[in-house]
This record gives sequence, structure tokens and C-alpha cells, in this order.
Amino acid sequence: MKKTLALLLLLCLLPLGGAAEEAEYKITKRKTLTTYDTETLKYTLENFRLNGTECYLTTIWVADPARQIKKAISPWHQKLAKAEELAKQIKGAAVVINGSGYVSPTYPEIPDNYPGTSADYYYTPLGSITVVDGQVYRNLEGVPYYGLTLEADGLHMYVGADNEEVLSHEPIQTWSFYEGCPMALNGQSLVDEDWTFATHRYIRTIIAKGREENTYYLLTGTSIHGLTLVEANQFLEGEYHPEWVYDLDGGPSSALFRRLQGKKTLKLIYGAGQRIVDVMGFVE
Repeated sequence: MKKTLALLLLLCLLPLGGAAEEAEYKITKRKTLTTYDTETLKYTLENFRLNGTECYLTTIWVADPARQIKKAISPWHQKLAKAEELAKQIKGAAVVINGSGYVSPTYPEIPDNYPGTSADYYYTPLGSITVVDGQVYRNLEGVPYYGLTLEADGLHMYVGADNEEVLSHEPIQTWSFYEGCPMALNGQSLVDEDWTFATHRYIRTIIAKGREENTYYLLTGTSIHGLTLVEANQFLEGEYHPEWVYDLDGGPSSALFRRLQGKKTLKLIYGAGQRIVDVMGFVE
């Protein structure tokens, strides 16, 4: 009897975890728009509302990430390019999204630890390292790297890593944004909830690495209300438990293209509202 009473008392004191978790995010009107299935690439594109904001989620698998994940970049230090122009440069792409944040006269802010002035970085991606097709375009010594790399075994996320360590893995491509854009790692949130950019609702393009080999989730939050990074983390962790989550450039830079199986032309699903610095594409 004493054991029973003690158990009942313990249950009363515990938080109602199931109800609390359900209240963190709400998904409605979920439907599948497109599926694509070949021996080397599979994707499913879904549309739904997350906490009232219209979103797209692309779940994508590739057999050989090092070969099948591509980057196209605007002319270095010269100008930005339309997302459509960059997407077309990736031959045979099935899915393309916008990539890195960038520095320009319109968005001149650079981290305090970057050497030089903003103008030194105009029309180039953010990030202390930039690699394109295996060629190192930038390596700011002593400035830690926050961003993504494509390596022989797929995409990796680095959080304040030493540049020489990153380069020792021989990255093929890099994508980067603000230092606070690594969102989660192994189930632990990295989001600074005192950072206005993270806690306000914005259009978002977010990528996450799935637990299944060579699987990635591409979350696009649209302009209807927008998403906070906290909400996006809750959704991705609650539904997929990813290895890591990273916030790519968003706002008017967001872009999502997809190609139907058997077709040759990419179609814009959302965004592409302004010129950008680079894109990430997935090919067969």
C-alpha cells in the first residue's frame, strides 16, 4: 500500500511530458506534393503549416553525397546572381536551395574578428573559410569556422572549429552564415535565445542531417508569420531527431526549386526574391 501511494504521489509531481511536448509545435494541413525515387536519389516534398506558418519540408537521400551535392556561386567579389541563374548551373539538379549568407553594400555587417573592412568581403559568402570545388577561396587564420562543409562522406557542421582542422578534412564545398547559425547538435539546442535574429519570426531555410545515412531535411518557412529558430528546432527534433541542424540564409534570400522525375526543368516552389551568393543542389 505504501509503495502504491508513493508511486501515485510521484506521478502527480511529474510534469505531463506528453501534453507539454505536443504544445511546443503544431502541424496542420500536411500533404505530400512530390516524390522522386531513383537508385541514386530519393526525395519527398511536403507542404504543411507549422504553428500557423506555411512550410515546405524536403526529405532527401543521395547515394554518394560527395558527388551528388553541388554548389554554384556568384562571381567572386564582383556581384550577386539570381537564384534561378545559379540553380541552372547545377546540371541535372533535382532539388536546389539557397545557401550562404553574404556581405554586400546592402548587408555590410561582418563579425568583429574578421580582418579588414566590410568592403573587403562584398559579394562573397560569410564564413572564415570558403571552399568551392576543392579550391580554397578564403582562409582567415585565427578566425574560427562556423558553417557547413561537404566532405567525402557527406555534409558536416562545424561550430567554432579551428580552420586548419576543417581544412585537414579536405572539404569540397563550404556554406556559412552567422556565427550563431548552428542550431542543434546531437539533440542539444545551440540557439542563443537572447539573440533577436533567432527568436523573431522570419522566412527561413534550414538544413538538418538525418540519422539515416546520407539523408537530409530541408525546411523552408515562408512569409506567413515566419518561424523562429526555436520553433524550427522543436519541430525537427520532435519529428526526426537529427544529428545536427543549421540555419542557412533566409528572408528574401530563401529559394526552393525542385524537378519532377523524368522532367528536365527545375521549377521554383518558393522564394528567389533577391540576388544571392550561392546555392546548394542535389543531383542524381
